[in-house]
Amino acid sequence: MPIPQKMTEKEKMLSGLLYDANNDPSLIDERKAAKDLCFDFNQLRPSDTAAQLEILRRLLGKMGNNPCIIAPFWCDYGYNIEIGDNFFANHNTVILDGAKVKFGNNVFVAPNCGFYTAGHPIDYQRRNAGIEYARPITVGDNVWIGAGVHVMPGVKIGGNCVIGGGSIVVKDIPDNTLAVGNPCKVIKKIDEEGRYIHK
Repeated sequence: MPIPQKMTEKEKMLSGLLYDANNDPSLIDERKAAKDLCFDFNQLRPSDTAAQLEILRRLLGKMGNNPCIIAPFWCDYGYNIEIGDNFFANHNTVILDGAKVKFGNNVFVAPNCGFYTAGHPIDYQRRNAGIEYARPITVGDNVWIGAGVHVMPGVKIGGNCVIGGGSIVVKDIPDNTLAVGNPCKVIKKIDEEGRYIHK
């Protein structure tokens, strides 16, 4: 009978288990490599779209057609980020991608937004020891994320949604809805033509 192999910290991270993010040399090196690429991306002239695309190809796990990310942009690993066609992210987008962060097609992200898969234990002993967890974030097709929105670990935002500016999204948001607030809540439904359905 084979002896079970001990999981690496990266394997724990990708499996949603508690893992050591701050003391594992391989994860530290991966974050440094990603942040170096982010730094290079952020130093490019805005008109140098060819060089921007080349860095995004090296950085991101999957990239659809016609992407546009406006500097500055920061992420932790890059390889856990997947963006669909016509993805747009404005200035100061931050993606902490210890787990997968998937964006569908035609997603618009306004300035100063964050998508955070990382979380920490409530007890300070494990938190102080550098232990954390990562939960995936999914954003559907045709979604508009307003300015200053923060999306927390494990959240799914459905297709054809609008998330109002300044929202803190801590729970799943269903398809075809306008949601806003802290915590973010659905306030209206949206029909196929993009019109509000009044309750």
